[in-house]
Amino acid sequence: MALLLLSMILLATGQIVMRNLWDTGLPWSDPLLRVMVLWLGLLGAMAATRHREHISIDVLSRFLPSRWQRISRLVTDLFSATICAIIAYHATEFVLMEREDGMIAFANVPAWVCESIIPIGFAVMALRFLLAFAINLWTAQPAQQPLEKSPH
Repeated sequence: MALLLLSMILLATGQIVMRNLWDTGLPWSDPLLRVMVLWLGLLGAMAATRHREHISIDVLSRFLPSRWQRISRLVTDLFSATICAIIAYHATEFVLMEREDGMIAFANVPAWVCESIIPIGFAVMALRFLLAFAINLWTAQPAQQPLEKSPH
């Protein structure tokens, strides 16, 4: 990802310099930069879901008891897996249509190749959320209440 980001910075900087100094540029660089942003974003999202470092809106669970926090996490993981799976499915349909249409993204590179990261990325994230759901469902124990001391 660092190499991809560095390549993006160098390509964008080169484009700016060529346009400002020589009134020219690489005609394929802007579409390539858009594709690189897409790939970097989805690779980053996949990496973030690997260790649960992804963006999450988690206001209520901080105030919930531990049992309800577990239930909240189960619901959230299952919901996230479902949404990612739906997106992966529809993205796959989209990529297959682009392949059939033979669209070109830039420099004779087929558009479907550039867009293939969308279904792959969301499928990976769906699997990671589903795995997190399964692990939390089968391994987490409900919080035990502390034993009361007997008066004896």
